[in-house]
Amino acid sequence: MSKGIIQIKSANDFETTYTKLRTILDNNPMIGIVAELDHQKNAAKVDLTLGKTKMILFGNPRLGTPLMNTNILTSMDLPQKFIVFEQEGTVHIAYNDPKYLQDRHQLEDKGAIIEKMSGALHKLATAAATL
Repeated sequence: MSKGIIQIKSANDFETTYTKLRTILDNNPMIGIVAELDHQKNAAKVDLTLGKTKMILFGNPRLGTPLMNTNILTSMDLPQKFIVFEQEGTVHIAYNDPKYLQDRHQLEDKGAIIEKMSGALHKLATAAATL
């Protein structure tokens, strides 16, 4: 496990997990999907092998903008992202812990936003990971 990253084990297969997560994000009017990456497909383009791994970048400017206004370098970690990957037959959803980003970017005075982000990310990932 890496520092500052939260992982949730999914009860669903890879495609179901990814599709549920994407649908949940797409149907949330507060969130905009910025990009999607298929790391497995990109690896195959250069004749390398990688397990199923996709990333969704998304944002809520109402939460992210105040953080970037406090420390513009926060934009290095925003928009937020989820990575869905399968490893040894188990599917996981992972994301950056906003509390880690708070420490990394000295956002002590943004506790309310960080708590809101933390709760939202956990709720979104958990919804996609459950049957």
